[in-house]
Amino acid sequence: MEKTEIFGMDFSTFVRLIDNLHDEIIIYDNNYRMLYVNKACERHYGFTQAEMIGLPFWEVVKKHRAWDRSVLPAVYKYKCPVKQEQKTYLGLDILSIATPVLDANGNVEYVLFSIRDNYHEGKIPCRDELTTEQDVVEDAPPSDLIYHSRLMEIAVESARKVADISSPCLLLGESGCGKSLLAKYIHSTGKRAEKPFVVVNCAAIPQHLFESELFGHVRGAFSGAVQKRGGLFAKAEGGTLFLDEISELPLSMQPKILHAVQEREYRPVGSSQTVTANVRILAASNKNLEHMVHSGAFRQDLFFRLNVFDILIPPLRERRRDIVPLLSHFLNRFGKQHGRSCRLSSDAQTLLCQYSWPGNIRELAHLVERLVVTVDAEVITVDHLPASIYATSAQAVSSVMGGGALDESLAAMERKLVLDAHAIHGSTRKVAAALGISQTRASRLIKKYASRSK
Repeated sequence: MEKTEIFGMDFSTFVRLIDNLHDEIIIYDNNYRMLYVNKACERHYGFTQAEMIGLPFWEVVKKHRAWDRSVLPAVYKYKCPVKQEQKTYLGLDILSIATPVLDANGNVEYVLFSIRDNYHEGKIPCRDELTTEQDVVEDAPPSDLIYHSRLMEIAVESARKVADISSPCLLLGESGCGKSLLAKYIHSTGKRAEKPFVVVNCAAIPQHLFESELFGHVRGAFSGAVQKRGGLFAKAEGGTLFLDEISELPLSMQPKILHAVQEREYRPVGSSQTVTANVRILAASNKNLEHMVHSGAFRQDLFFRLNVFDILIPPLRERRRDIVPLLSHFLNRFGKQHGRSCRLSSDAQTLLCQYSWPGNIRELAHLVERLVVTVDAEVITVDHLPASIYATSAQAVSSVMGGGALDESLAAMERKLVLDAHAIHGSTRKVAAALGISQTRASRLIKKYASRSK
């Protein structure tokens, strides 16, 4: 494309420069349709540029809750610049300034948004100065639960349904996949939210102290018990007791926990009196408790009592659409914590999306913090990533390529790229944008390889 006489640069160069602005830029038409957004959106919402452009405005607001207060309707209504302080899905405080562009008849033709993290007061009126209408309050999004995938959406919806009941709930999933966060969400969303949330790491308590730690003891109950002491059940009274790593609960304690859960009472060590327990029990395990029941390592009756409701939290490798927003979330968090500002290059982001993440979200968070602290450059590239990321990717490529002929190897690699892109992005349009091919070709390749993988 030729350079324009006015600006001295071609359009692709102009777009590239806008993409590198710190401030987020969004352009809407006159009917809530997003025409353009620059790459700063990834820092605010965790969506890629291609994903944001394709999302309907009301889906962005109601389903993904990109902002906690929407300013666009006020711009269309009052046809004047409006500013609004907001909090984004990833927890950033921003100032959005929306400016309408009117046509010859005074109607809104476009709306231009400038969104920045750090801002100064200006003379543009706040939306609240223009209207006394009440905000539409949506359900609060899960705190610190960052996801875009349907699998996590199902898990969170299940958690929301069991939040208000008092029956036990069992959270299952690999280590580091977010069981503790989901337990906190169940507590904070339910009717016990104002009461204590007490966490018990069953793997961290010595076996001989377990009963005293949970139920407390009276004075003289054992050597060293010089005074009466309440246990964790008492500390959680009225609230929630979260038994993390319940699979590590000693066999000798399991019948006593069963009694406390089933009868809602317990007896402190050394006491002849029972104490009523108004406590909601949540438990979590990264092991297969049913297999442990069959092997005799876990009581069947306790398993059935804890498993009134169960929620499976899938590993990160099975919900790859969550990787980009999680990367953005932790870049924001640790950047703020350590006073650093950095972002991932496209190549580094792609490689991290292909990684299997055996340590799940915990591994991702630790890696991002390490990169934020150790990388001096503003842009984190593939050269900054640890060797383990490369090794996993190399193994994946090697297993795909195999020892076949060139055409077979290329076809295998094409299949991997298409299926990985489809797992990450979901739609044919987004796959096409990610791979730099037409939507028709993307659709054809997805159908071709998805059918073979079944």
